Amino acid sequence: MAAGLRLDQVAVSGEKSLKTLVENRRAFTLENCELNLFETLQTSALVPLTFPDFVVTSMLRGKKIMHLFDQPGFEYLPGETVLVPANVTMKIDFPEAARENPTQCIALAIDQMKIQQIVDRLSETYPREGRQQFWSLQHSQYHFLNNIELAQTLNKLIKICSGSALGKDILADLTLQELIVHIIQTQHLAATDEASYLHEDNPLAFVVSYIKANINEKIQVEDLSEKACMSRASFYRAFKREFSISPLDFILREKIKKAKQLLSHTKDSISDICYELGFTDLNYFGRQFRKSEGISPSQYRHVSNREE
Repeated sequence: MAAGLRLDQVAVSGEKSLKTLVENRRAFTLENCELNLFETLQTSALVPLTFPDFVVTSMLRGKKIMHLFDQPGFEYLPGETVLVPANVTMKIDFPEAARENPTQCIALAIDQMKIQQIVDRLSETYPREGRQQFWSLQHSQYHFLNNIELAQTLNKLIKICSGSALGKDILADLTLQELIVHIIQTQHLAATDEASYLHEDNPLAFVVSYIKANINEKIQVEDLSEKACMSRASFYRAFKREFSISPLDFILREKIKKAKQLLSHTKDSISDICYELGFTDLNYFGRQFRKSEGISPSQYRHVSNREE
């Protein structure tokens, strides 16, 4: 199944430096952020953790079960990121943690004023389309897979915070700007699956709704730009700015998502599904599916049927 991009490995603490076997903490404090590296080496349940600042957490090793916002617990694995607002308590299970199988996670606490400065600058410099021109972090979109931009930026921040480079506070501040922008773009992309986004007063929301409704067709970027009442170049820039991916990549993402539904819930042949979704080459469809999901369409169907 699809997985997010894993962050670079960080060495596990040596036995002599461990203060506890549950959420052993190493901290690197900078002017506007603090990088915390947590490691757990024994099974535990409902371990509480609260930060006074907004926290970006990302898994490095092992598995957790996260409990947040009074929602059912969910698996938290390497390649995934979870956002936690200030003063919100997360409760964490470690069902598989052991000395030979440690769980390792970063928690990047960011000063709230710094976040607001970045968001305000983003809104002033690159206002969104439509009436709702202001960017913001969404608490409803708090768990997602790492894309390449998120993984690269988090890796950079880990190196800066844990290193000894000259001017590390300045370097960290520049990279924090990248991180917040990438998180907002990732949240907006995830929000396209929600009905509330499709009804936003935003020309891009209308385009997203059109793509979803006509995903079986061959959709041209020129047609989408006309529907958004923009030039092709302006539409492309606005779409990439909002979602961090191009319109063509978004269309492909939606076609693969639809293919997964058809593979799981119909007995249509893979070739029929390929051509039904507007692909003209079965091999190309297979390559794009594997690139997205990590397995072939036939393997996906087999796993889906087995899980049911």
